[in-house]
Amino acid sequence: MKKIHFWSRFWKAFKEAVKPSLYSIRFLLMVMLPVSLFVMILDYSGLLYYAAQGMNPVMKIVGLPGEAALAIISAFFLTNYSAIAVIENLALTGREIAILATMCLVAHNVIIESTVMHKTGSNGIRMAVIRVVASFMAGFVLHLILPAEIGRPSKGLPISEHVTLGIAPDQYPVILKLWLSQSLWLVLKISLIVFGLMVLQKEMDEFGIMQFLGKITAPLMRVFGLPPDTGYLWIVANTAGLAYGAAIIADEVKNGNLSLQSSDMLNYHTAMSHSQLEDNFLFAAIGVPYLWAALPRLLLALILVWLLRAKRFLFGKSFRGKILPS
Repeated sequence: MKKIHFWSRFWKAFKEAVKPSLYSIRFLLMVMLPVSLFVMILDYSGLLYYAAQGMNPVMKIVGLPGEAALAIISAFFLTNYSAIAVIENLALTGREIAILATMCLVAHNVIIESTVMHKTGSNGIRMAVIRVVASFMAGFVLHLILPAEIGRPSKGLPISEHVTLGIAPDQYPVILKLWLSQSLWLVLKISLIVFGLMVLQKEMDEFGIMQFLGKITAPLMRVFGLPPDTGYLWIVANTAGLAYGAAIIADEVKNGNLSLQSSDMLNYHTAMSHSQLEDNFLFAAIGVPYLWAALPRLLLALILVWLLRAKRFLFGKSFRGKILPS
């Protein structure tokens, strides 16, 4: 009887994961393929080369070529999916991709996600500024410390060669076929990752594993400078993402289970580090080592929260946040 009950709960959670997974995969196709095609056209037309020249001085600070700015801008205003679509169409070394991945992970979708954090008691504008600044700081530090060889390089022809060599019209079908096959393969890999992680998250939630992990993470929360009772919410933000996590945070505050100050503190952490499963595996699909995607964000989150705690301790400024209506 217990076995039957287990499988009924298992399939219930599995079915609940199917619809949002298919929605995410559809969204992925709608974002990645058009962005990837647009970048390829810019690349092979030579326009990207000229745009990159103007960005070179800024991007050199973080050890990246000028054209990498397109991936960062795409991540800031859109999603990591769009950034990955851009990266796969640029000729970058594994080291450059690792730096770029961290910058995108810290400050992707910054407008929407900062708005989400504003709804759970934090200052949205401040969060957006902190994330963008932290993104470039992380890129600069990684440029200084990363080994020369890391991950794998992308496969494209350098854009300077596109301009120098030119592309003959009879090569257009070959280029388009190559772009389509590479893009569809990437989309397939990422779709399988998204589906698998969504199923895992639903199963963990159904069987109380996430709540259990939340309870045993209290010591880790203390290391991060967070209240011990934020463990479950930390797990949610790192498995289900920031938007879903913010909705649960807001509900916890309204029910009196979490203070506004604790909510704000958690927001500072998750601003730097959230979705540590899905987002990191997405970049792993294009060759970024998982630890190089995960550790810089965790370290940034730890530093930011402890700086915030030190500031509040030294200056004794009272917190005046509020939960905004949905």
